[in-house]
Amino acid sequence: MKHTIKELEDIASQIRRDIIRMVYGAQSGHPGGSLGCADFFTALYFEVLNHRDKFEMDGNNEDIFFLSNGHISPVWYSTLARSGYFDIKELATYRMLNSRVQGHPTTHEGLPGIRVASGSLGQGMSVAIGAALAKRLNEDKSYIYSLHGDGELQEGQNWEAAMFAPFHKLDRLICTVDYNGQQIDGPTKDVLSLDSLQDKFEAFGWHVINTDGNNMTAILEGLHFAKTLTGKGKPILNLMSTQMGAGVDYMEGSHKWHGSAPDKGQMEIALAQLPETLGDY
Repeated sequence: MKHTIKELEDIASQIRRDIIRMVYGAQSGHPGGSLGCADFFTALYFEVLNHRDKFEMDGNNEDIFFLSNGHISPVWYSTLARSGYFDIKELATYRMLNSRVQGHPTTHEGLPGIRVASGSLGQGMSVAIGAALAKRLNEDKSYIYSLHGDGELQEGQNWEAAMFAPFHKLDRLICTVDYNGQQIDGPTKDVLSLDSLQDKFEAFGWHVINTDGNNMTAILEGLHFAKTLTGKGKPILNLMSTQMGAGVDYMEGSHKWHGSAPDKGQMEIALAQLPETLGDY
């Protein structure tokens, strides 16, 4: 292990601070899902992912990550900056005109770490599958990781992808679903119920594991276990339960913070709950 659990938790706390400050500064963005996934991004980038901070678009002989639910860009931008992909001071330009850190990840600005534009929901699994196929053709044994929102799975393209991956035995593909039960219009069970995602994906031919996405130890154990399932003819789905807004008490579990920015007082309350561990940008 490159970091202790406490060190990883400290990194996640700083990433949460970055998220709050970015969204407050822009008075626009998606803090809820970003906060909920801060532990996952920390575990993935600082402990699990075999990646180089000197960014190369083709990703040969390194693991590749795709963010499908691109609206939670603040957590990804902070993670990339804290991992050394670009200067953390650039986070202060979030959602500004001509900034490389736009509201949804894009490629034409040339931000290191971003391989595909995302945020048009439902497309990320298909992109990850394409990358997995390319690595197979190149005899590259690296892994493909992706993250998806649970509400995003209401998009039909996901289910074409869910059929395709097992049929083609893409067994170095590890997809994670942020299973927080919330979307912009309310709880997913009220908008369009997903019923049992585990049963659905297992019926399509995936290995499915369940993890607690707001417990650093559990996340690491889950991701390492997922790697032990690779190479066995099936893709892996990590069904990761999280709390929207995790780490900020008044945001936790509420869809109201899916896409709302805090005011100054709310920002100050949030930051008071999140220790500054690496230094603010």
